[in-house]
Amino acid sequence: MPELPEVETVRRGLEPWLVGARIDKVTLNRPNLRFPFPDGLAKAIEGTTVVSVGRRAKYLLLLLDNGKTVLSHLGMTGSWRFAEHGIDKPPRYYEPGEEPKHDHMVWEISHPKHGHSHLIYADPRRFGFIDLYDDIADSPYLKDLGPEPLGNDFNAAEMAEKFTGKKTPIKSALLDQRVVAGLGNIYVAEALHRSHILPTILAGTLVTAKGKPKAALEDLAHAVRQVLIEAIEVGGSTLRDFRNAQGGSGYFQHRFAVYDREGEPCPTPLCSGTVQRIVQSGRSTFFCPVCQKKP
Repeated sequence: MPELPEVETVRRGLEPWLVGARIDKVTLNRPNLRFPFPDGLAKAIEGTTVVSVGRRAKYLLLLLDNGKTVLSHLGMTGSWRFAEHGIDKPPRYYEPGEEPKHDHMVWEISHPKHGHSHLIYADPRRFGFIDLYDDIADSPYLKDLGPEPLGNDFNAAEMAEKFTGKKTPIKSALLDQRVVAGLGNIYVAEALHRSHILPTILAGTLVTAKGKPKAALEDLAHAVRQVLIEAIEVGGSTLRDFRNAQGGSGYFQHRFAVYDREGEPCPTPLCSGTVQRIVQSGRSTFFCPVCQKKP
């Protein structure tokens, strides 16, 4: 499932082509994705102009000039792409054997600089969804989300407040979107490895008796930020389905230190460990038992 770097990559790919574009026509090729399309979606957004392309956690937010906001979650296999300007180049975009039958929504748009084009939402497994809000503050998906890990509100002190007395494994705590927004399995594993913290330790053990962050939690906050920045710089990670707005793949998977590297040598300099895999809350956790330790 796309995490923050992948969604941010899509946002950056859409922004220059969408901001200022008028949505001339919307075609829905089926009534639903993971959930039904919002009632009256096409009528509500046809004739509007896109004001901004934003992101909150793992959600894309398209603000329109009528005040409405289109919220998009990519699920596992969702993607947005343009069909003109030399951007859409099948079969590079389509997986082997796939067909355009997975193009579930098409926007005909006109841009004052780029001209006419089609913006397509495709989703083979249909785990993604689209929603529409008069006021995005009313969205239940954005309610109670934690700070953005690349924003000024995210830091070790803020995490210490939430981790004090917490008896949840640190990996599970970081996946809680109320703690930090947008993190998923891949980048949590990589950040914990960079900060040399075992994924199984309790989150509360990273906080002092006075409620202050220990040095390890400071390292973790820095590692989270850095791994996300690096992933965004190379377009996120493509394990199987993720594609950016140009139909291309991300490259951060080639930099994984532990994720999906079970049985391989730990890449930490002078470490003799081997990457192991365990299951936590039904999800795979990859780590090095030698250089990742208790604080």
